Amino acid sequence: MNETMVQTRDLSKTYGRVQALSEVNVSVPTGSVLSILGHNGAGKTTLVNILATLAHPSSGQAFVAGYDVVRQPHQVRQTIGLTGQFAAVDEQLPGLENLVLIARLLGAGRRQAHARAHELLEMFELTEAARRLVRTYSGGMRRRLDVAASLLGSPGLLFLDEPTTGLDPAARMGVWQIVRSLVAQGTTVLLTTQYLDEADRLADSVVVMSDGVVVASGTPQNLKERVGRRTVQVTVPSPHDGPRAVAALDRAGLAPAADLPARTVTVPLQSPRDTATVVRALDEAGVEVDELTLREPSLDDVFIAYTRTGRGRTP
Repeated sequence: MNETMVQTRDLSKTYGRVQALSEVNVSVPTGSVLSILGHNGAGKTTLVNILATLAHPSSGQAFVAGYDVVRQPHQVRQTIGLTGQFAAVDEQLPGLENLVLIARLLGAGRRQAHARAHELLEMFELTEAARRLVRTYSGGMRRRLDVAASLLGSPGLLFLDEPTTGLDPAARMGVWQIVRSLVAQGTTVLLTTQYLDEADRLADSVVVMSDGVVVASGTPQNLKERVGRRTVQVTVPSPHDGPRAVAALDRAGLAPAADLPARTVTVPLQSPRDTATVVRALDEAGVEVDELTLREPSLDDVFIAYTRTGRGRTP
């Protein structure tokens, strides 16, 4: 098995005078999840299109499972599955017939196509709805069927383009569980999403893109540690208590920042001991507290920090 499923080397793409990608270098280990984050127009779709052999790079190289996406597109297409933002199944056919049809188009015999379709329907908990028309499915069921269709060829690399957009929380968690199950079986997943909590929960590594450039990459935890530190947010009973809380925390050698209308005071933590210092300082000053929350940096902080700082610059 190839240890690296995706590898790009100085990958660039121009459309006329527009530089859609500029010297992008990405490496994705086999059996892992890479999430690509970025604002609209950051280059995410262009990168996916090149890796899926739907577009040619202007310069640089890209490999999927060791195959060159330009020189060996047929081998690449045999390796990948693609689930776009919108379901690609036929709403006028039952779920089972959708899967059998796609399997036959991929070259499977009738018996093999039915066997694979039933296997995937069971995996995605759609067996009871197999003979219902897809137009009667809920959004979550359609999405599960769409992902199932992309797995008919048993791809080593699965592209998921915003797979849970528009789904309710329960359906989203169902898709997350499916992704985890696929990765546990050795599938590599390349995920684009607008939900940063989704990337945080699913991704082994994250690439942040801005204006066609990779501006940051690493594990979710590593990226969060780069852009921020833990904070304690104190909520006081009234705006008038805010200045007293700030004064008490100042005396304790901390660096509080107050949002008086919101009745909150935020304190960055230099060390784990600072949490106890916050509590002690407020208690000694007689400041009442409605709520005290320990907040970790999030991928939202990462996204804002790296996409706000401009092309290619770190915060």
